[in-house]
Amino acid sequence: NYPGAAAILKCVYEGLLVPFDTGLRIEQRYFTNVLMTTEAGMMIRSLFVSLQELNKGARRPKDVKPSKIKKVGIVGAGFMGASIGYATAKAGFRAVLIDRDQEAADKGKAISADLITKDMQKGRATQADKDALLGLIEATPDYAALANCDLVIEAVFEDRDVKRVVTEKAEAAIKSSAIMASNTSTLPITGLAKVSARPKNFIGIHFFSPVDKMMLVEIIMGKKTGEKALALALDYVRAIKKTPIVVNDTRGFYVNRCVLQYMSEAYNMLIEGVPAIMIENAAKMAGMPVGPLSLNDETAIDLSQKILKAALADLGPKAINPKHLDLVNAMVDKHDRKGRKNGKGFYDYPAKPAKKHIWPGLKDLYPQQNPDKVNVAELKERFLTVIALEAARVMEEGIVTDPREADVGSILAFGFAPYTGGTLSYIDGMGAAQFVKRAKALQKKYGPQYKVPK
Repeated sequence: NYPGAAAILKCVYEGLLVPFDTGLRIEQRYFTNVLMTTEAGMMIRSLFVSLQELNKGARRPKDVKPSKIKKVGIVGAGFMGASIGYATAKAGFRAVLIDRDQEAADKGKAISADLITKDMQKGRATQADKDALLGLIEATPDYAALANCDLVIEAVFEDRDVKRVVTEKAEAAIKSSAIMASNTSTLPITGLAKVSARPKNFIGIHFFSPVDKMMLVEIIMGKKTGEKALALALDYVRAIKKTPIVVNDTRGFYVNRCVLQYMSEAYNMLIEGVPAIMIENAAKMAGMPVGPLSLNDETAIDLSQKILKAALADLGPKAINPKHLDLVNAMVDKHDRKGRKNGKGFYDYPAKPAKKHIWPGLKDLYPQQNPDKVNVAELKERFLTVIALEAARVMEEGIVTDPREADVGSILAFGFAPYTGGTLSYIDGMGAAQFVKRAKALQKKYGPQYKVPK
């Protein structure tokens, strides 16, 4: 997918057959050719220009003074919350990790110790760094420790009632100027902010797992979130060396909506009888870092089941494809395959050193197509198109308002084929007319998920 890689090999091979000056001329010509490709234009635009602008605070409200953050509270010291604490302390801020009892809070702090020990083993940190980092993290069950925090991030699991209790307890302890944030991945922020005594200081800060490796953070604006909360959230995310994108409130926000489309297109392909390994390979050939079934195993199939059931309950039968619910119900309820966490999902996870492999029983769920008759080029196009269409819908609904964020967010959060420059650059790269023509052809053949927004 990257014209540069083939050009380098050609320069080396051809350059060694000719005198030095001729070799340099050959290299210049290949370089010029690569520079003129769509891939180069789109990658420079997103991964160089847009990325730098966002990292410098392109979306920060101009008239709000820079925030002076000294201390950050994190409620919920599970893997996610503990990792946020680690990123916070690594940036030099004091961090308070709160959990239901001292033992749970200490467990969270131990995660930071593990993460920095791994850095030490790689020669990236010293014992002094470790002592300094752990000295910045306070683990406690006592909410009173949040008293002088500038920002409090709630990172408990996805349950409205649990989040409500945590928000009420935290707000009772924090100062009036502090910002309260939720690290939710699916629940709309406006709904969560209803329990807050000061919705204008309530914002979503959505981290991706694993926090120490993922470069992107989604900042979600509730209906009542104020500019000061936005400015502080952006300052914090930039201080911990992540790239922020700002999105307006909706179910699943931006990134998860695109990821769900990616996985649900894989469900469609399974139901059509496309062999599972072809689905995975086609996605990788299209430029995605992991196949959709492998990704679904990581996020958990029973979570997909919960999301489909919640959408059905909240939005009615038209919101979901009943065949998708049948598929995940069969996987979870009939075959007890919940994903990597219970060692069996779309893949089997044998004991190491054996590698994971596609579950053989998958081919018995639906009549299989002949692999030789499956059009791989079309499978690749289907994945990229269905995700790009969702990004266009998100822009049309005003959820993401800046195309730079749609592009950079799609690459940094779930690795959307970087050579395209991101979801919207993929459309721009071929031109809207050509993209619409492709999408309409796919809609005719495969269904309404390819309907083109106005």
